Amino acid sequence: MRSAAFLIALAVAGGAKAAPAGYFDLTAGVTLETGDTWTSNGERFRLYGIQSCLRGTDYTDADGRSHDCGDASLAMLAAFIKDTKPICASVARTGGLSYVVCYASVAGQRLDLANMLVTSGYAFAALNEKGMPYHLPYSVSEQLAQRKKAGLWQFKDVRHPAILLSRAANHRGKGNGQ
Repeated sequence: MRSAAFLIALAVAGGAKAAPAGYFDLTAGVTLETGDTWTSNGERFRLYGIQSCLRGTDYTDADGRSHDCGDASLAMLAAFIKDTKPICASVARTGGLSYVVCYASVAGQRLDLANMLVTSGYAFAALNEKGMPYHLPYSVSEQLAQRKKAGLWQFKDVRHPAILLSRAANHRGKGNGQ
């Protein structure tokens, strides 16, 4: 009986621990900007290697109603933060933005938060200027989600944000005489 009480106390105490050294807790109190970026205590963070659906772009559901794709990505990130209480570590910093990797503990397993978003179909593999993924496993997960028609992939008019961002960059380049 005494050992059962000890295990329960250990489990309760374990759930209340702060993030390990080098990591920080991603809590529900952050201000989400997009489905991959947030601010906390005046600092901006972005999940490394993924791109959420762009805010202001639409998709059409099965009933013919239009919805903001970026809002759907943002809602899924908010739900994952609330439900899995991830911890994150900074991997790079550029300008005023910290790129982070985060993991959540789900059913005793550590899961990559960015990969969870891509696998669920609510985020995409981010691509570099040459069209190559920053992190190849996210591209593989994206292809699997697309085949399974997971999340946003179930809607025929969902557009990959990399295509939209590339078109916008090309348009800006032509406007500058390039």
